[in-house]
Amino acid sequence: MESRFQIRSVKAREILDCRGNPTVEVDVMTEVGVLGRADTPAGRSRGRYEASELRDGGKRYGGLGVREAVKVVNEVISPLLIGMDVRCQRDIDYKMIEYDCTELKSKLGGNAMVATSLAVAKAAANSLSLPLYRYIGGSNSHVLPVPMFLYICGGKLAATDFDFQEFNAMPIGARTFSEAIQMGSEVYHTLGNMLKERYGKYSLNTGDEGSFSPPGVDNPEEAYEIILKAIKEEGYEGDFVLALDAAATHMYNLDTGKYRYRGKDITKEQLMEIYENLVNKYPLRSIEDPFHEDDFESFAEITRRLNIQIVGDDLFVSNMKRLAKGVEMHSANTVLLKVNQVGTLTEALDTASYAMRNSYSVLVSERSAQTEDTWLAELAVAINAGQIKNGAPTRSERVAQFNQLIRIEEELGGTSRYAGRNYRIPPLT
Repeated sequence: MESRFQIRSVKAREILDCRGNPTVEVDVMTEVGVLGRADTPAGRSRGRYEASELRDGGKRYGGLGVREAVKVVNEVISPLLIGMDVRCQRDIDYKMIEYDCTELKSKLGGNAMVATSLAVAKAAANSLSLPLYRYIGGSNSHVLPVPMFLYICGGKLAATDFDFQEFNAMPIGARTFSEAIQMGSEVYHTLGNMLKERYGKYSLNTGDEGSFSPPGVDNPEEAYEIILKAIKEEGYEGDFVLALDAAATHMYNLDTGKYRYRGKDITKEQLMEIYENLVNKYPLRSIEDPFHEDDFESFAEITRRLNIQIVGDDLFVSNMKRLAKGVEMHSANTVLLKVNQVGTLTEALDTASYAMRNSYSVLVSERSAQTEDTWLAELAVAINAGQIKNGAPTRSERVAQFNQLIRIEEELGGTSRYAGRNYRIPPLT
């Protein structure tokens, strides 16, 4: 092992995420002074099978402080990793996994492990003078993802009457990623004007990820009608498809076995009909978490019945074991990839690889509490995912990801490919 790649120090600190809550940032320094720094995002809408977070409790920051996680990095993880080679990502990640030895990373904390894991990858990339996407993915990383823009939100992301959590649109008709960003931004601003005119100025209030949250509206059809109107107004009719994150786990009542939807308790069969009607009426081509997180059977049924992308988020939590069960049962056809759901970069990459080998698509995703750290953008290109979910085309933590992808597209030049209409199976040539 060359000493210049050896880890000299691992240091964590408490910083703020985009919601103004604490999160963990980690610096990994090599013997020759090369730095890798990474932050951990956090989710408000969390599945119960996600890697756990270490939070302090008590009065400080409303109990959300991460001093305990910082202490774990500085006093436990750091001694484990000092002297290891930053290029040995799998060895380092499994050193932490084996020390933790819990299913949900409850000993070391998923938030402590994620920031450390990604900081190691960044230190290795910087040591080799490689961009992070090239270091993780190799020489064939060249596909720019279709952005899934979040335009209107509900559920746990905003104080609105929408039960479904996200109403999205994807510019599949763009020729380049830069053009896709232009299209998405133009539609966002036009949509804002339309919402204000129809629902009043308070409809311009935004949710956690920068999307609009019009009050007093609970019908998904209204959301899609006005989004499509904004798309048409900008001259992009036919160049966008719609997407939905139902986040149905948070609508589900374990005691009754029913879903709370628009003020009524409905069965999963009735919910299935709602999805079918939306798909038949609108260019809705992606539905995330249509049923609760343990209902693999209903995920399989909707995948059979609708010839669209069915995404497992709470269902899979980026965990290869849960994804393997989904593959066996033909539940969903796409995995939402969130590194902090599973705990380390290695595990997330293994899940993505397993998905692709089994003809599942991969949708790389942010969390509602992001930072301006751009490893998310790099990861999407690294694995040629073809699609990225990153909120609205506004707010610095979202724009940081989009701007990094614009830079990567410029850096790749003529070798880059925008996934476009092939977002589920990206073009590799």
